[in-house]
Amino acid sequence: MDVAVVFLPLIGAIIAGLFGRQIGDRGAQLVTCGLLGLSALLSLVVFHDVVIAGNVHVTELFTWIDSGSFELSWALKLDTLTAVMLSVVTVVSCMIHIYSIGYMAHDKSIPRFFSYLSLFTFFMLMLVSADNFLQMFFGWEGVGLVSYLLIGFWYERPSACAAAIKAFLVNRVGDIGFALGIMGAFFLFGAVGFDQVFAAVPEFAEARFTFVGIEGHALTIICILLFIGAMGKSAQIGLHTWLPDAMEGPTPVSALIHAATMVTAGVFMVCRLSPMFEYAPVALSLVTYVGAITAIFAATVGLCQNDIKRVIAYSTCSQLGYMFFAAGVSAYGAAIFHLGTHAFFKALLFLGAGSVIHAMSDEQDMRRMGGLWKRIPYTYGLMWAGSLALAGIPFFAGYFSKDLIIEAALGAGSDAGVFAFWMGVSAAFLTALYSWRLILMTFHGKPRMEQSIWDHVHESPKVMIIPLFVLAAGAVFGGAAAPFLVGDGREAFWGESLLVLFGNDSIEAAHHLPLSVKLLPIVVAVLGIAVAYWMYMAQPGLPAALARTFRPIYLFLLNKWYFDELYDALFVRPAFAIGRGLWKKGDGAVIDGYGPDGIAATTISLAQRISRLQTGYVYHYAFAMLVGVVGLVTWYILSRLG
Repeated sequence: MDVAVVFLPLIGAIIAGLFGRQIGDRGAQLVTCGLLGLSALLSLVVFHDVVIAGNVHVTELFTWIDSGSFELSWALKLDTLTAVMLSVVTVVSCMIHIYSIGYMAHDKSIPRFFSYLSLFTFFMLMLVSADNFLQMFFGWEGVGLVSYLLIGFWYERPSACAAAIKAFLVNRVGDIGFALGIMGAFFLFGAVGFDQVFAAVPEFAEARFTFVGIEGHALTIICILLFIGAMGKSAQIGLHTWLPDAMEGPTPVSALIHAATMVTAGVFMVCRLSPMFEYAPVALSLVTYVGAITAIFAATVGLCQNDIKRVIAYSTCSQLGYMFFAAGVSAYGAAIFHLGTHAFFKALLFLGAGSVIHAMSDEQDMRRMGGLWKRIPYTYGLMWAGSLALAGIPFFAGYFSKDLIIEAALGAGSDAGVFAFWMGVSAAFLTALYSWRLILMTFHGKPRMEQSIWDHVHESPKVMIIPLFVLAAGAVFGGAAAPFLVGDGREAFWGESLLVLFGNDSIEAAHHLPLSVKLLPIVVAVLGIAVAYWMYMAQPGLPAALARTFRPIYLFLLNKWYFDELYDALFVRPAFAIGRGLWKKGDGAVIDGYGPDGIAATTISLAQRISRLQTGYVYHYAFAMLVGVVGLVTWYILSRLG
């Protein structure tokens, strides 16, 4: 059954991709959605079997690598962590597939689109069910490949092609770290299977080795390299620049990549490798700091974006920061809990934004919206549900997961934890502010679009609205899982899936914090909503006035801290200059100049000179023959005399 959960989306992708012309658009939609829906149902059965019935197991499919003494099987690891991820990924992806039937109804490449969606889901399922590092890397690279195809799906647009290439290249930077981390793990432990590596970690807890000439704690070096891979895939600060540009893909792609799949792969990886990270406290501190900085960075940038999808994209980046600093303070259960709740409310927000874009005839600029709540009431209400969950308002799903992360950071008692706590509180205020900025600019106030667009504003079809209600149920009621995932029953629930060493249980410490600490995230969230209402409803001219008064700060945030400009100056332009120099002076002037082009030019020059001898006059030819005869006779006589 677990094999069916993983491979049914692959079958759907193959059928839609290879036989799309034969089965048609409707056939491709039915096959991919039907098989993924079946996979989602079976994932719930697997969840019951593994989590409730306690049937933790590994399903070996075949021998993958057999070289000398090294043997590696292709296997599916079914424990609580895998079962949770299988359920979240398949259910959310299934809703996105169904939504796409309506959203992509008029696209000319429907079978290709649905094939890519299902293939993306398969690789993500392969990643979360991996039994070893190499199998995880296979799924890791697979989602990177298909993300390139999905972001650049509308390849007629130069901006989409550029965004796809950017995502691919930035992820490759992180993947180099991930690959080196895997090599380091094999070098240290002599194995790549998770069970073998995890069992050997305590034995090598104090081991040291040399990496690029630097001697250091082996597990710290390995875990930092692995985390670099997570930074790329999960868009942490420094390797985040691909994420907003990924909005060039269709909206369902944005929901799929930014909700339960690709961007959460890094969080899952760190939690899966908790038995290694727990013995590398320096690496955990790095995870905490990077996550906390990412949370506040993305929240500040989200304040000034005007594209409705980009606001939600930076929100994703910020929430991933929360997940990482939760893992950094050993609150792995809270990180996965927020991963799950975030999957539902963020997919809801993205698809809700898609419904707005659909109603607005593909307009995405919030400055050209307003007053939409009257025309699209279902979308309006569902966006409220997602925003309340995102802001952490009681008693929506985000309240239970995000607030616990903030509390766990303080409960950890470390300098990194305290830093993450204050960054998390500040980001919570900004999250509520930009969330209600989006709600108020989009749905309230006077309509700011052209009359022709306003006349055509309409609610999305049922095939798009029904999946939003399913996702809204997760956003509203997902917090009910808190007692199992992060409450008193968490140890029994997670079993051996997550390891927290004695003294590192920040979730337990969070439960004993003062009430004032627990109320602080709620207070700042409500304050953020109030400030947004004051700025965009009570005093609608205030944002523009602030932007003029603090223009340098406004431009700094609007231009995303100038990361793209910095990378363009440091890497892109020098790379282009080097490439152009090698092309023009190296390849063109030297290689071609002295090679094929040089030989060809010399041959042509000689041929032209020889051709001048062909005058057409008989006496010239007779003279040439006479010269030849004289030369031949001279050579013969000289050779005889010699």
